[in-house]
Amino acid sequence: MIDEYEEKILKEEYNSEFSYNENRPNIKISFERIAFIFFIFFIIAIVFSSKVILLSLEDKDFKKKILKKENFRSSIIDKEGNILAKTVQVINVGINPNLVIDKEKLLITLKLLFPKKNFRKKIYGKKFFYVQKKISQEKLEKIILLGDKSFIQEEKIARIYPNSELFSHVLGQIDDNNNGISGLEKTFDYELTTSKNPLILTVDTEIQYLIREELLNSKDIFENIGSAAILMDINTGDILSMVSLPDFNLNKRDKINDPKFINRATKGVYEFGSVFKTFTIAAGINYDLIKPETEFNKLKKKILCAGNAISEYDDKIPSDLTAEEILIRSGNIGSARIAEKIGIDNYDKFLQTIGILTNISFDIEEVGETQMGRWGKCKLLTVGFGHGIATTLLQLTKGYSIISNGGFDIFPTLIKKNNYKKSKRILNEEVSKSLNPILRKIVTSEDGTAGFANVKGYQIGGKTGTADIATSGGYSKKKINTFASIFPTSKPKFALVVMLDEPKANKDFVYHYRDGRLPYKGNWRNTAGWTTVWITGQILEKIGPILATKY
Repeated sequence: MIDEYEEKILKEEYNSEFSYNENRPNIKISFERIAFIFFIFFIIAIVFSSKVILLSLEDKDFKKKILKKENFRSSIIDKEGNILAKTVQVINVGINPNLVIDKEKLLITLKLLFPKKNFRKKIYGKKFFYVQKKISQEKLEKIILLGDKSFIQEEKIARIYPNSELFSHVLGQIDDNNNGISGLEKTFDYELTTSKNPLILTVDTEIQYLIREELLNSKDIFENIGSAAILMDINTGDILSMVSLPDFNLNKRDKINDPKFINRATKGVYEFGSVFKTFTIAAGINYDLIKPETEFNKLKKKILCAGNAISEYDDKIPSDLTAEEILIRSGNIGSARIAEKIGIDNYDKFLQTIGILTNISFDIEEVGETQMGRWGKCKLLTVGFGHGIATTLLQLTKGYSIISNGGFDIFPTLIKKNNYKKSKRILNEEVSKSLNPILRKIVTSEDGTAGFANVKGYQIGGKTGTADIATSGGYSKKKINTFASIFPTSKPKFALVVMLDEPKANKDFVYHYRDGRLPYKGNWRNTAGWTTVWITGQILEKIGPILATKY
């Protein structure tokens, strides 16, 4: 109920308003007109604001649409969060010649914008052509300012790779229909097209760049036709770097069918030579058939097997050596004798165990298979020093990791995992305890073959391998040079395996020793000790500080 006081107030307000309207009819009409005009402007303002809001949200809306489109793929990033592959909106700019008013004037303008391109034939001969796909914002703005209606903008979704060639063999390619056709793009095609979450890899972009840079330098020095390197955590199987040269620019979307672009890290199958001698001694220790100090006396310089000669690469190798000395001096005859002592069954079992004779399961499909043929007496001897068996760099890296990490099984991977479980031990722990110090001596001792890799502070150890490339008629003079290394040998963490395909000797190259000796110019040998080991030392000098800081 309204009391008397409130009622009085309401009446006064009503009468006041009524009196105002009655006494000022002209003002009332003017007010209504103003209100109407204000309403019109209000509607215009709303429409304009809506357009502004829509324009401001256009990019966001577009991105939402992308997520629903079939051509969307989630990003691929390295372990540090750096983008390796990403789906983005791009603008392609083309020209419709039929809309060009002055073609000669436009040609001058295009020459200023794109000095390396010639559009004359296109502008006179085609209905439509692209001036620039994935055009930069700067050039797009310049074209817009021209105000030429003959320019046509086209919004597209594109897969871009910020590092171009850097991870080409790892990431792989997609086709024009957005389907992965190689590498991780193929293996994880479903995940990349159905999930918004990025695919996180184990690789490190900074380390990948530095290793690739040194492999490119090797081509300048030794003129090798190709190369490859794998850096792996020997305890987790995480691959920090995988490089294969030559590589290719992923952004150009070219179909790579040339055999020279084969992934030499995983797909290429090679005889690696003397790096296998480490496996021979490891097998002997694993089955308690030899120890590092086991003596082998009266070793011949040459032996015959099935009419074929097996010789020492160096006549200066003594006739009496321990197993350790055989590995340090890379003796062929001594390694064959150790293999003979191990026997076919044991050696076959050992190579199966460490993944050399078994097909490796990996994150990309481009993986080769070991080629060896049937076991026999002569095959046992030649495999003992690394000939007559061909495998992949990936399998070689896995094998060296297992014999150095305490004998634990590992599974090489490019995909980052949240939790790592300790694998089971598959080798006698004495293998690592015995071999790691010997691998270190190969780098530090005068009799060793890997002195150029003795980078101060990193305790690198490893074994060289120089193998003649097999042909249909035997072996050529061309070589595959390899250095399989682990570091630090006191507590191994990483395996770094580097391979050069057909390196040549460089008589003009100056080798700088790391122990203070005077530089050495020129060398007629193209063995691993003078090629791959040198490159490995250069790599370690670059990546060593990063590994020590990050990992």
